[in-house]
Amino acid sequence: MRLVLASNNAKKLAELKVLFAVLPLEIVAQGALGVAEADEPHHTFIENALAKARHAARATGGAAIADDSGLCVDALGGAPGVASAHFAQVALPAGDREAQRRAQDAANNALLLQRLEGAADRRASFVSTLVALRGADDPEPLVAVGRWSGEILASPRGAGGFGYDPLMFIPSLGASVAELDAATKNTHSHRARAAAQMLALLREAWHLG
Repeated sequence: MRLVLASNNAKKLAELKVLFAVLPLEIVAQGALGVAEADEPHHTFIENALAKARHAARATGGAAIADDSGLCVDALGGAPGVASAHFAQVALPAGDREAQRRAQDAANNALLLQRLEGAADRRASFVSTLVALRGADDPEPLVAVGRWSGEILASPRGAGGFGYDPLMFIPSLGASVAELDAATKNTHSHRARAAAQMLALLREAWHLG
């Protein structure tokens, strides 16, 4: 079964392929099918994920899955939340998409540290909301939510991952997310937790596996 991922994020695609490898699914990024990214005008992860999944399903005429995820910081009232990917307003350099993403990530991390300067409460959670649809008009979307809690460091640590990974410290693992190898991250992450729930839903509701 082909499942279109409503994203053009290569790292997110790679993560989900690993997480769903046990199911008979071919996961394809929407960009490979000529589908543009959907608007994300909503204030919650679930609304944006549903909008993205519907957009991809309608454009491709089949099943789709979307992930809307971000960082929610307690001291900032849940911000950056759905605005996590574009928390900082920054002029991106000309060049390839990954170079622009790295520049945006660096600006986002710098702004987060600025907003938390002097804050005693540095608790935060990565949140991932997955929505899967059999078609654009599927009346029964499958919804899974994963949370991965930790605290924001005073400075970046580690060279792996992407986004806020260098600033998110996981006390139970004694490391920032950027210091974890891919296997450990895929076992413990918010996306892994949401994916585990989604696996069960796909097996039960869509009779996969």
